[in-house]
Amino acid sequence: QVQLVESGGGLVQAGGSLRLSCAASGLTFSAYVMGWFRQAPGKEREFVAAIRPSGISPYYADSVKGRFTISRDNTKNTVYLQTNSLKPEDTAVYYCAAHDYYGAVKDGSRYYNYWGQGTQVTVSS
Repeated sequence: QVQLVESGGGLVQAGGSLRLSCAASGLTFSAYVMGWFRQAPGKEREFVAAIRPSGISPYYADSVKGRFTISRDNTKNTVYLQTNSLKPEDTAVYYCAAHDYYGAVKDGSRYYNYWGQGTQVTVSS
């Protein structure tokens, strides 16, 4: 049974930082693309970042480029999202997700096979 468990969310002031973690089990972690998505109240789920099994050439949404960093530790079956210079518009539930890797990193949620339950990030102004 595949499980993705996020942690690290919380309440932070604008300009602050949070490090989100996602621990995976029940899958061959090093064979999957790992991604982060977010969903704000009343809005659709949107892509944030994704990283190949090798960890090279991460891919970001334009809205977070230069502020967020995705990384992974295949020895710990964990993917991270370092969020810096947070803005109130970053407030959302952040989800970790995984998809099979066939040579491309996907930013569409429909390609992702497995999802976590989410962790709330709230940025106050």
